[in-house]
Amino acid sequence: MLFFCRKGKQPFQLLFLLAILFFTSCASHKARVRDEKVDKVIQTARSYTGTPYRYGGTTRAGMDCSALTIHSFRTLDLNLPRSAEDQSKVGKEVKLKEVQPGDLVFFATGKKKRQITHVGLVTEKKAKDNVKFIHASTSLGVVEDNIYSTYYIERFRTARRLIE
Repeated sequence: MLFFCRKGKQPFQLLFLLAILFFTSCASHKARVRDEKVDKVIQTARSYTGTPYRYGGTTRAGMDCSALTIHSFRTLDLNLPRSAEDQSKVGKEVKLKEVQPGDLVFFATGKKKRQITHVGLVTEKKAKDNVKFIHASTSLGVVEDNIYSTYYIERFRTARRLIE
């Protein structure tokens, strides 16, 4: 019906249709680019799975949690600060229920209940209470866990989005 209307209306309707197609294709292109970046960061992080934990470590011989996120985001030429606490100040804050793969999640795992001491990278969101993240665990090395496990959900403090 769009192209069979009264004389004089067709150019406006055609332009309107083209504008809608242009803007929706831009949005989907933007989403595709974000997805590609997120996939690259997660793939890099997962390549370290099994790497042993070493406080202050930055290599495959042993690394800590913030080194894992530094290496992962470096694949996008994005440089993060060295500590989990400093990384928690980068990017845009997001609520836990709104986290997406590629977001950083921060925890207070030390004696001070408010001080951020641990960081992980969200890898999958399977359900509202099943959000996987990869991190360097002091006991297991680089592994993926569910943020909603009792240990981590009690220590969760904030989440940040670096990839828009």
